[in-house]
Amino acid sequence: MAKVSSEDLGNKPIGKLLLKQAAPASIGILVMSLNVLVDTIFVGNWIGSTAIAAINVVLPISFFIAALGMSIGIGGASIISRALGAGNTLKASNTFGNQILLTISLCTVLVGVGLLFADSLIPAFGGKGAIFEPAKIYYRVVLYGVPILALNMVGNNVMRAEGKPTFAMVGMIVPSIANIIGDYIFINVLDWGMYGAAWATTGSYILCFCYIFFFFISKKSELKLRLSHFKINFSIFREIGSLGFVTLARQAVVSIIYLLMNNILFDLAGESGVAVYAIIGRMLMFALFPVLGITQGFLPIAGYNYGAKNYDRVRKSINKAIISACILGVLIFISIMFFADGIAGVFTSDQDILSRAPNAMRWVFAATPIIALQLIGAAYFQAIGKALPALLLTLSRQGFFLIPLVLILPKYYGELGVWISFPIADVLSTIITGYFVNREIRQNLKASQNS
Repeated sequence: MAKVSSEDLGNKPIGKLLLKQAAPASIGILVMSLNVLVDTIFVGNWIGSTAIAAINVVLPISFFIAALGMSIGIGGASIISRALGAGNTLKASNTFGNQILLTISLCTVLVGVGLLFADSLIPAFGGKGAIFEPAKIYYRVVLYGVPILALNMVGNNVMRAEGKPTFAMVGMIVPSIANIIGDYIFINVLDWGMYGAAWATTGSYILCFCYIFFFFISKKSELKLRLSHFKINFSIFREIGSLGFVTLARQAVVSIIYLLMNNILFDLAGESGVAVYAIIGRMLMFALFPVLGITQGFLPIAGYNYGAKNYDRVRKSINKAIISACILGVLIFISIMFFADGIAGVFTSDQDILSRAPNAMRWVFAATPIIALQLIGAAYFQAIGKALPALLLTLSRQGFFLIPLVLILPKYYGELGVWISFPIADVLSTIITGYFVNREIRQNLKASQNS
């Protein structure tokens, strides 16, 4: 493998660099999404559709805690990218050490709280009726592995900040393959049911941690951690917190949406309504992988060049990322419109679910061609360290628009009101993001393109 340096982020042609950064990120997200997809298919066919709903109830709780790692990882990665761009390796290393301290302390506390209040949290997130018991089994086992997952997310984002997307890709592939193999052994061969699904997931987190740990203690990383780098630095804490809060707030909103959707759909359509949303949620993770990959690949390019004051390259990276992701969004949209019925049939043979899922899926993906602008626009402000606009634009899609729409429209349109809320929120948030990105380019980047 050719040696990769963070300096490439400031020298290579933007088009080739974006492809080099986005392709491994896309592959990693694809494999991770396939893992979630296959996991759901295995659970649905080997355990039952109620088990799909049970996992969907647990995900927002466990992922919110794990999102601390993601938020600390992305917030710190923004600092590391800009520090490397400015030639400040010491700050980059100190940031990484402080990321690890924050992740371990915060996630451990939250896992303890989550386990203590399990019987209250599971029903609150839609784990009612027949869903409660399998959800509780899955919840307890998976929560033990969540701090490890959070550390994996930190390490993965730091790899990208160093300009090493291929290693980060492998870090996403390892747990995905491990989880699929674990599912087959624990669920199908050993017949452990929900325990098997849970231990396959937790075991995959542990294997991923082993890989990431090896990366950072080897010569592959530019950040050579010493004990001095783990010294608490409140200035770095604040900067990680302000930027990472964007990601944490986004995941908090996602958890709230799961809570609302699971409860609203349970009231409208029972367990099958929750299962429909679980299937659509998996498809959102899977189908959007190339758009999300471009967004991930774009972050270190924008952050590094902004730190190096190379504003022309920042502007070009925004344009190329948005155009590329929009083209992919159109292809995803066409695929969902034509193949929604077949996709739903892969997950279950339950006719009640199959009668609802395809049209619901088409509505949820209706605005896919334009969401690239919203995702990349919000990511840009996070990459350059502008926490407030990043936070507001990140929350606009799901927080400011989707949640109110989901609360209001079902009162008038029933279950259809739930699904049409998604494209309306996508369109409104994209318009707002487009305005702010255009203003940023005109005022702060375009004027500096010749400097």
